[in-house]
Amino acid sequence: MTNPEKGNQTSVAEFNLLGFGTLPHLEILIFLLFLLIYITTMAGNILIIVLVVTDQHLHTPMYFFLGNLSCLETCYTSTILPSMLASLLTENRTISFSGCLTQYFCFGSLIATECLLLSVMSYDRYLAICNPMHYATRMSGRLYFQLAGGSWTGGFLCSGIITLSISQLTFCGSKDIDHFFCDLIPLVNLSCNDPQLMEMLALTLCLIFLVVPFLLTLMSYICIIVTILRIPSTTGRQKSFSTCSSHLIVVSIYYGTLLIAYMFPTTNTLRDFKKVLSVIYTVLTPLVNPLIYSLRNKEIKEALRKASRKFMIQTFLS
Repeated sequence: MTNPEKGNQTSVAEFNLLGFGTLPHLEILIFLLFLLIYITTMAGNILIIVLVVTDQHLHTPMYFFLGNLSCLETCYTSTILPSMLASLLTENRTISFSGCLTQYFCFGSLIATECLLLSVMSYDRYLAICNPMHYATRMSGRLYFQLAGGSWTGGFLCSGIITLSISQLTFCGSKDIDHFFCDLIPLVNLSCNDPQLMEMLALTLCLIFLVVPFLLTLMSYICIIVTILRIPSTTGRQKSFSTCSSHLIVVSIYYGTLLIAYMFPTTNTLRDFKKVLSVIYTVLTPLVNPLIYSLRNKEIKEALRKASRKFMIQTFLS
């Protein structure tokens, strides 16, 4: 069913990503800022991946999940930022229809995977802190591989369903996407089709891959915090609580921005606000995650020192 108010149907070969077109005088500053963020994000996450793979002491479930998260953030950042930086530099904001679908598929897959993976990581920490005596038997090698594999498979399956549905839409006259990347809601708004079916599909998948993981993550951290508060040692309690509270804050910001962006209707008032929220979960979260989850960690710092010493010795001897 088509929407007659959208105008004549046309075969759309490409779209125009408006991005930050309303701030042309700040484009150079935005480019330099995002370039710095991209380089820092890639360096931090790749460093964590290398440390987790090469250091035998980090071959545990927790660091296996952290390595998966860093790998995901590396792919996630590379899906959005390079094309956005290129458009800011060249002022060419066009993207082909197939390119738009590909970008959305990759972006949507990685977002859904991250939601599931953060939930799995919170479950791992719940077992380690609340049930330490049974942690080794419950979190076996087979289980944590299955949990990580299930997160990646579920994320790509979710995005694949939505991307296939988008590819069946008929688009109308306007080719302008008021966003800096190809996202679900702007694409649906450009279609001539009745949006109700797509909205119901998106809402159902958001409930499964966003709301449910968020609630599971929240419940895990509540149990963790309650357990930490029962620790008799003040020093141990403060150290554990500091780490878990940092994780909970990052997780809450990530899930919160996603929930507002995808669960609330897009009005003229909220459109620019949602664009700001998109910057938070697409650009800032991949930058912050390695700092919060890994680089503040004692074992990661020790692995980094060992790798640095080894590199300096090899450089000196050569």
